[in-house]
Amino acid sequence: MKEFCIGIDIGGTNTVFGVVDINGNFIAENSIPTKKYQTIEDFIEALSLAINNSLSQISGNYILKGIGIGAPNGNYHNGTIEYAPNLNWKGIVPIADLLNKKFHVPVVLTNDANAAAMGEMIYGAAKKIKDFIVITLGTGLGSGFVVDGKIVYGHDGFAGELGHVIYDPEGRLCGCGRKGCLETYASATGIVRTALELLNKSDENSLLRNIEEEKLNSKDIYDAAVKGDKIALEAFDFTALVLGRKLADAVAITSPEAIFLFGGLALSGDYILVPTKKYMEENLLKIYKNKVRVELSGLMGKNAAILGAAALIWEEIK
Repeated sequence: MKEFCIGIDIGGTNTVFGVVDINGNFIAENSIPTKKYQTIEDFIEALSLAINNSLSQISGNYILKGIGIGAPNGNYHNGTIEYAPNLNWKGIVPIADLLNKKFHVPVVLTNDANAAAMGEMIYGAAKKIKDFIVITLGTGLGSGFVVDGKIVYGHDGFAGELGHVIYDPEGRLCGCGRKGCLETYASATGIVRTALELLNKSDENSLLRNIEEEKLNSKDIYDAAVKGDKIALEAFDFTALVLGRKLADAVAITSPEAIFLFGGLALSGDYILVPTKKYMEENLLKIYKNKVRVELSGLMGKNAAILGAAALIWEEIK
């Protein structure tokens, strides 16, 4: 009899899920609009219906082993989403319990970056590595720390928020309400802010001046960098400088074998990878130098969010 689990990625706009086997093969995929549902009860009802529709399309006998969820502010210990700023449901939401009552299988929840780290360990480039860090460079900066083969959750379930360490106490305002958080510099939105600042400070000719400020994105900066645009290249260099310095700090805490970059900004490849590695090495304590690999995720191009959430269940079973 075949064994499957369900991986769910809850985002502020859409919730995507997949039925996945232990080898990471997708049997079915679907999505629902997260923002459409104002109450958690309506959301759970719609999600359950969509999941059952997908399961009904699977032929033959199978066992559903469990449901894994990656979500913003997801608390692994409690199975709750807590005070997520970009979701309609405020406060503490017991989402694992609500889904368990619908499907009567184990439900495991963590934040989206921890799910990505789990996916890297089970399906990606960290299969044989016990100590590593995954950095997701999207709208913000997420991070998952793995030590001795286990995700680091901390006593309250919220350990490993590298995106909210402070780079500059008088720096950019962050969505968390503080100033100078790493993710305001090292992320897809962060590099856009950097490029706009450079454009305003300089008279340098740039391809980026042909794009309206509100429409500028990280891919535009990458495309310009490929063409040798000085402003775009400087934006990448500064982003890598900030990220590299903070990765050096992270190395001093967990001494990882490798650091994997994932997400939209990581699609820039060597434009972000090479200078980040350089600046990290420059700031490392001597005992760590030339020991830590900085690489792209082995899940680039795949639906890592779903795979990572599914991997939570396979890891629990193991």
